[in-house]
Formats: sequence, structure tokens, C-alpha cells
Amino acid sequence: MKYTGPKIKKARRLGVALSPKSEKFLERRPNPPGQHGPSRRRGKQSDYGRQLTEKQRLRHQYNLSEKQLRNVYAKAVRKPGNTGEVMLQMLESRLDVVVLRAGMARSIYQARQMVSHAHFRVNGKKVNIPSYQLGIGDKVTVREKSKDLDSFVLAQQVAKTPDYITANDKQLTAEINRLPKMDEVPVICEISSVVEFYAR
Repeated sequence: MKYTGPKIKKARRLGVALSPKSEKFLERRPNPPGQHGPSRRRGKQSDYGRQLTEKQRLRHQYNLSEKQLRNVYAKAVRKPGNTGEVMLQMLESRLDVVVLRAGMARSIYQARQMVSHAHFRVNGKKVNIPSYQLGIGDKVTVREKSKDLDSFVLAQQVAKTPDYITANDKQLTAEINRLPKMDEVPVICEISSVVEFYAR
């Protein structure tokens, strides 16, 4: 899914920074958007409302459509282990997410665009599908003609690579060295609520 709506408004609605720019806005205006955002009295949220909010948080942090996230859940349910953890492992194995985590893009939107524009190779082969699933040991490299792009330098200045991804800033390479544990994944979301939402 290519989300083209106002990202800062969506970030304020969900309470999650979706881009470096929205992170700065959230620090100044953490309340929901709208003229009544700061002072609006909100009633107690229902279980369904809480589950829906967490699902939307997860979906927008990975820039997925509803159909894509539902398919991830359907595949995760059929696999052994904790469904929520399996979902996060599948999402973190996407090519655009690995590009983001490795510090080759500043946001998931930029990562998706750069993958679609064929700036990356997986094990030496061109891949321009953001949802491409990487396995442990698969090596992501930047195309030679693309290595001088300013976007790579800017992204590396703000990136913090998680332990389950091995990244080389000089050679612009990345690979998943193991599957992440639930508490290692840098997303703001109560994954158990997402599982409950789809299990209804």
C-alpha cells in the first residue's frame, strides 16, 4: 500500500511517529488533530476500540494495507509458536523493513520507494518488491550506481540498527542474522491486541 495522506495528522491520531518529521511534531503537539484535540474529553475506550487502534498502529508503522496485514496474520496462525511474535518476525523480514532498520532509509515510506525503484540487490539479484521475504543470511546490497545518493548518508545519521540485523554502513549492506524476539522489534504496538482483533 502506498499511503499518500497526511502523515503528521495520522501520526498524531495514532500517537506514533511515522516519519522523522512527524516525530518533531509529536514532541510539540502530542494531542490528536482537530480544533478540540487538546481539550476534548474522551470516554473509556471499548475493547474493540483498543484492538482497532493497536491494529492501525501496527499497519501504519509498516505501511501495509488492511488486506496485507490480514494475510500476514493468516500465515502466522498456521505456524507454530506465539502468533504475535511470528507476525512481527514475518513483518521484520520484509525487504523494505530491513532496508529501514539497516539505516538505508529514514522512513518506511522512503524505504518502500527506494526498493520499488530497484536500488537494491538481494544475493546479487535485482528485487523491486517491498514485501519480498528475506531469509536468515540473505544479503541486501545497494546497486553500484545508487551508492552515491545523498539519501543513504542522511539515513545513516539517524539510524540505530537492531541486534538481529547486521549492517555495514561503508559497504551499504545488510542481512538478517536471526529472527527477532518480540521485545526487540522497534514498533509501538500491543501485538496481543492485534491478534485478538483478527481472532474475533
